[in-house]
Amino acid sequence: MAEMDIDDLDLTLAEIFRRWPWMVRVFLDHQTHCPMCPIAPYHTIIDLCAEYHLDETAFRGELRRLLEERDPRTRR
Repeated sequence: MAEMDIDDLDLTLAEIFRRWPWMVRVFLDHQTHCPMCPIAPYHTIIDLCAEYHLDETAFRGELRRLLEERDPRTRR
């Protein structure tokens, strides 16, 4: 199985929550309902940011920083 990449444009929110459950915190900090949403298997970060009017680059940056804190192998 290929390694998941948080910057993969096709990565669904459900895949993020399954692979990195501790990232739910970022979504809740932004007051999204994504972790409990039945549409999460179909939505991507692009969809989330459009729906909640979030800056996609900044949001991805938060996810990436948290991932790097938790798994130093992911540092760029």
